[in-house]
Amino acid sequence: MDLYLVQHGEARTKADDPERPLTRPGAEAVESMAQWAAKVGLQLDQIRHSGKRRAQETAEILAAATAPSRGVVSVSGMNPNDDVTPWAHTLVEEKRSLMLVGHLPHLSRLASLLLVDDPAAEVIRFCNAGIVCLTHKENCWSIRWVVTPDMAGTFG
Repeated sequence: MDLYLVQHGEARTKADDPERPLTRPGAEAVESMAQWAAKVGLQLDQIRHSGKRRAQETAEILAAATAPSRGVVSVSGMNPNDDVTPWAHTLVEEKRSLMLVGHLPHLSRLASLLLVDDPAAEVIRFCNAGIVCLTHKENCWSIRWVVTPDMAGTFG
């Protein structure tokens, strides 16, 4: 099972817009990543996002390019400070290829819990619109690859 973790694209500040939609550069970075994902043939069963506008917009841009077979859905438990333990338990049982579009510190804590059993370890440094691919085999999670928007144009 492959798991793709994506921090939403750069968003407006809360003071600028309380709903925090993506900025133009943020949307462009997500679009660049979406085009790269399509070019390399990223296969997704589903994209799940937190429901916050910036995560939803990021998920929709990625879905337009990758066409996940089970679509895009908003799920609970992915807000910035939500507990990652329920997600870790859910993902161990998952058989489909999933992309989770969310926020820091949630994504960082989830990756660290899955990889080294310590949500505070900060094993991966996420960046806006970057994609981290983890794989689960033989009851063990590992990092398969990490691609950031500035890398996406250099290979694929």
